[in-house]
Order: sequence, then structure tokens, then C-alpha cells
Amino acid sequence: MTSTRTDVLALGNAIVDVIAAAEEDFLAKHGLTKGAMALIDEARAESLYAAMGPGKVISGGSAANTIAGLASFGGKGAFIGKVKADELGKLYRHDLASLGVAFDTPAATEGPATARSFIIVTPDGERTMNTYLGACQGLGVADVDAKAIENADIIYLEGYLWDPPAAKDAFRKASEIAHKAGGKVAITLSDSFCVDRYRDEFVGLIRNRMVDIVFANEHELKSLYQAPAFEDALAALRQENILAVVTRSEKGALAVTPEGVIEEPVFPIERVVDATGAGDLFAAGFLFGLTSGREVRDSLRLGALAAAEIISHVGARPDVNLKTLAGNEGLL
Repeated sequence: MTSTRTDVLALGNAIVDVIAAAEEDFLAKHGLTKGAMALIDEARAESLYAAMGPGKVISGGSAANTIAGLASFGGKGAFIGKVKADELGKLYRHDLASLGVAFDTPAATEGPATARSFIIVTPDGERTMNTYLGACQGLGVADVDAKAIENADIIYLEGYLWDPPAAKDAFRKASEIAHKAGGKVAITLSDSFCVDRYRDEFVGLIRNRMVDIVFANEHELKSLYQAPAFEDALAALRQENILAVVTRSEKGALAVTPEGVIEEPVFPIERVVDATGAGDLFAAGFLFGLTSGREVRDSLRLGALAAAEIISHVGARPDVNLKTLAGNEGLL
């Protein structure tokens, strides 16, 4: 990667999304838990793909979606993730490069294929994800570009990286390098089931200050603190004395700061077409606001705008230029 400054550098799973619409009974027939992300093997991936209807193929992955959104706002982003040197891997690299995102992690020449996620979107816009991690699992310490980490204002990690063991070490290394260089480290908790798997480790990252900023939705937050009520989970989060952003679907979002809680409503849209990437793009808007020197409330508004754009169409990458959209709304 180049030695120029980067607003946000993300470490994440490089996954190609295959998105298709289906009725509720499709989920029951194939034993899928609505709204969750399940890890699957290659055989399961092939059987699901065969059962799905016509799909839209788009480069995805939670952290990469966030960086794509940041770039659409005009921010400078970079990405560390693992693909294989196959056709989907080439498509993935091309897609990020076309957005102006630096993606220089060497592709794997052996082993599993580039990862893909089969995303079923039901009529209510909810998405159910089934992910074959493939080459993603090869991400490790050797892929952490120290110079790129040092030159980034914020390092952003997706919680899903806690599934492949080597990726944990890569993140810990990146966090250590970033903090020594004076940078900040952010994490998105990704999925309430992911939090269930790694609750103690995630809490440890916060309390040991390996991360400085936390992104979560209300379900993930309740899972993190094993709290039945959102208010209880929020109270526990406030005790951590850390910057955190919590999204609440139609209820809007809030930022928890050492000074207090700031709330913002959603941007209204006609209907939810596909919720895929809503949290990812909210993080993009907030991080763009933060790295461009805006106040927390304005950063929340930018996040809400990006989330509203992404749920109004299929796919987790913006259909319009977010910088232009934000300008039209008087936010830039």
C-alpha cells in the first residue's frame, strides 16, 4: 500500500455476495434462521446456490462495504482482506479499485476459493446470510501491512473476523501498531450470534482498550451484556466510558460518548427493499463524519443517510454518490 494518509483502513472478510429474493417458506424448507448469518461449507454452499432463484452478484463483506461507503462520501479508504487468485477474486479486487479503495493484500494461489455469501431477502426486506468463508480464512499476521496501518487515522475491524482463528492475531497486531502510531481502532460487532460466540473476548477488547470505538445494533448490544432490555444494555455500555454507536432500525441511532448519549432519527424512505448492509453503511457515514472533523450528531446524520440509501435497493453498495446525496440534504 502507498505511504499516503488514509482516513479508514478496514480489516475484513473479502466476500462476494449472491443476493436473491425468496418467500418466508424458503427459509423453513432449508433450515435457515431468519436474520442470522450462518457459516457453511462448500457442499452446503453449492446446494443453496442451486435452490436459490436468480441472484445479483456484488462484491461485499461487512468491513469492505463500509469502506466502499466511505469512498462514496469522498473519504480515503483502504482494505486488508484475503481472496484467491480466481475469477471471483479478480472481480472483488477490481470492484474495490474502481471505487478508489486501496486493496493490496496478495491473493492466495492455493487452497479454498474466494468466499461468497448467499443472501436470501424476504418480502419484509430482512436478509438471511449463509457464508462460505473459503479464502477469507487465510487472512493472518503476514497480511498486516504495518506501514498502511500506521498511516491510517482509524483501523476498522468486523467482528466476523473472530471466526477464523488466524484473523484474530492479525487484528491484535493491527491494533497494537495503530495505537503505537497514535491511531484509533474501531470494531463492529457484526451479528448477535457472532457476539454469542465471542462475548467474553469482545468485552475484553473494550475493557483492555484494544478498541476505541464500537459499532453495534440493539440486538448485538443486548447479547453483549446478556441484558433482556435495551435500556439495561445501554446502561452497561455507558459504564465502559467509550465512544459507541448503536443502530435501532426504524427507531434511529444513538452515540454513547463519555459526556452522554446523542440520538438521531432515521431518514425516511418509501419502503425497505433489502436491509443488507444497513449497519455497514451507517458506519461508513459515521466514520466519514468523524475523520472529516464533524460533530458526533452530524456524523450520526451522515450514517442515517447512508443507511437509508442502502436499504432502498438490493445490495450493500451505494447506487448513488453519497457525497452528492449528502450535499443535496445540506449535510456537507
